[in-house]
Amino acid sequence: MAASKLDRIPSIRERVEDTLHAHRNELVALLSKYVSKGKGILQPHRILDTLDEVQVSGGSAFAEGPFLDVLRSSQEAIVLPPFVAIAVRPRPGVWEYVRVNVHELNVEQLSVSEYLRFKEELVDGQHNDPFVLELDFEPFTALIPRPSRSSSIGNGVQFLNRHLSSILFRNRDCLEPLLDFLREHRHKGHVMMLNDRIQSVGRLQSVLTKAEEHLSKLPAETPYLQFANQFQEWGLEKGWGDTAEHVLEMIHLLLDILQAPDPSTLETFLGRIPMIFNVVIVSPHGYFGQANVLGMPDTGGQIVYILDQVRALEDEMVLRLKKQGLDVTPKILIVSSVFSSSHFCCPLKIIFIGYILR
Repeated sequence: MAASKLDRIPSIRERVEDTLHAHRNELVALLSKYVSKGKGILQPHRILDTLDEVQVSGGSAFAEGPFLDVLRSSQEAIVLPPFVAIAVRPRPGVWEYVRVNVHELNVEQLSVSEYLRFKEELVDGQHNDPFVLELDFEPFTALIPRPSRSSSIGNGVQFLNRHLSSILFRNRDCLEPLLDFLREHRHKGHVMMLNDRIQSVGRLQSVLTKAEEHLSKLPAETPYLQFANQFQEWGLEKGWGDTAEHVLEMIHLLLDILQAPDPSTLETFLGRIPMIFNVVIVSPHGYFGQANVLGMPDTGGQIVYILDQVRALEDEMVLRLKKQGLDVTPKILIVSSVFSSSHFCCPLKIIFIGYILR
């Protein structure tokens, strides 16, 4: 039985070139239609609408085939006669860029920088200035792990937790940064989680075991203040919880991480550490905080939505901070538009939802 052969998936450039060889006239008609619209940016629906126009007039070569898949995956097309550059996203997290010269019918594969430079020519025109400002953010992400599977897109937190837990599992020395973070964690100068009495992972594990034994003898609803002094002497500060039950849950999570890290436990533990105290919400929609009318007809719905969301967010933040054993009032800063008319005033009765900055 002959072994099956695995064929390489052709690139976007190769698909365009193959279509150009097989259906030269139809492809030229389509690209000429794009160019006839003048320079600009074509959105996906415009790309496909123009294809339909060409097919109606007799060009049915693209009814099926690899080039139709290219057009369906296109996110935009840059038209700068006689060139048409297409940004294609064949699958999540993968982009390819091709440029076709309609007059000479040659196809180029473009890098991201080349495509962006070509796109800028729509506004700036062609220029050969060697002193172009470029910002390279690569050094800031050089040590950050990157997912290689499309299924990881949108699940970055889970991916990072899996990566971090695997490192912690393989190398126990990597627990030191976690210890340092818990010792250095502060809010407005107030120490949280751990103090300087705990200087090593071994000491932390010993203290957590002692605290676990102490809490197991207390009723679940015992307030944190009743054993706060004892915890502080051992090296544990506020932030573990408001009751013996909640504090014990956090201690169990950290003990599990120190013993055998896994992504789920790590995510749960990090999510319960009090870290969010201030939130900024940008609301550019309309007349925010009018004295008599809550927004103009076209923006009123958005204003009501923002007000409701801010109130709900404030309630949720207060509840979480209380459950974490902290007496802290969160601050929500609402950034809205600036209005020159003096009659647009902000009534004091809505100040309780946050600070309003225009």
